[in-house]
Amino acid sequence: MNILVCNVGSTSLKYGLLNMTSEESLAWGRIERIGSDKSIYSHKDVKGFEFKQEAHIPNYKTGINLMIKNLINNGEGVITSLEEISSIGFKVVHAKDISGVQLLTDEVLKAMEEYNCIAPAHNPPYIDAIKQFRELIPEVPLVGSFETGFHKTIPPEAFLYGIPYELYKDHGIRKYGFHGASHEYVSTQVSEILGRKDLKIVTCHLGGSSSLCAVKNGESVDTTMGFSLQSGILNNNRCGDIDPFVLIYLMEKLGYTLDEVKHVLTKKGGLLGISGVSNDLRDIEEAAEHGNERAIQCIETYCYNIKKYIGAFASAMGGLDVIAFAGGIGENGIKIREKVCKGLEFLGVYIDHERNKVRGIEKVISTDSSPVKVMVIPTNEEIIVARKVKQYLEGIR
Repeated sequence: MNILVCNVGSTSLKYGLLNMTSEESLAWGRIERIGSDKSIYSHKDVKGFEFKQEAHIPNYKTGINLMIKNLINNGEGVITSLEEISSIGFKVVHAKDISGVQLLTDEVLKAMEEYNCIAPAHNPPYIDAIKQFRELIPEVPLVGSFETGFHKTIPPEAFLYGIPYELYKDHGIRKYGFHGASHEYVSTQVSEILGRKDLKIVTCHLGGSSSLCAVKNGESVDTTMGFSLQSGILNNNRCGDIDPFVLIYLMEKLGYTLDEVKHVLTKKGGLLGISGVSNDLRDIEEAAEHGNERAIQCIETYCYNIKKYIGAFASAMGGLDVIAFAGGIGENGIKIREKVCKGLEFLGVYIDHERNKVRGIEKVISTDSSPVKVMVIPTNEEIIVARKVKQYLEGIR
């Protein structure tokens, strides 16, 4: 069974073709800057075929056709026809009244559209891409694994907001949580490595979009993101936790329109907003090394928020066994990991500074005597999505 997993961004398309009999990756690729005159496309497969070009890829349709062309590669690719693909799986984000694994029907797409205003950077491009996949490859079933699915085990005391209860019951306004595929993969991998399922883990998915999750005995019991992807720690452009009356003040006292407030929250906030340098932590760290005070403060704020949530989640779980770092920043941010763990010795966290000098590899980076293990776990969201799609196709819900 071959499953093609697609991860859609506002201007990007990442994909991987997996043989789910062996869970072997057959091909993988990505298209960046869709719509730009300088779109970048790269593709590799297990047969050694490698393709890379910079060109104008105006839309997803063009990108999808290019992907199919290279998967088949004139009959010499990893597949000879689209009939060899059992399903296309998508790491979809949010939909009203729908979660888990779903066949991407018109009804499901409509439910996603209902939450376009909540996930403006994620839902519209996914809906657009899915419609184009349906048009180009109508014979292949499209299945979505919603990021909220892993968090269905969060209890009411963790997901309810302090608003009229009817808003939750009638309109579904509550904490949902995101990055489910990553948190599930990382926590599962930690359990397999340590040979235990009875673990209290804080998974730290840190990247352009970041969130933490409290995982107890393999289940999500709390997470930093809520009704939308805005809350929690700082993201690249998104604000994270904020007093809601800041928004009222901006509108009533400073004359901001609703659209301007949305722009501030989603485009001008987060790492970019505090640093004034960039939404990329690598640029911010470089500016900090040259003495930029706002960049220095941005890093301090980012790490403080991560540390604060680790402590809160340890309290919620009644203890802590493992802190696991994943995502682009979590897997590669040596200084970030060190700064986050500094001061958590009271919880039993002792990082080994030499072991911590790693990027992008699976490793325990705490000392041998540390009661809490600290680990780097490169995430693999694609395999989680592929496994769920396979289960769906086999009739296991």
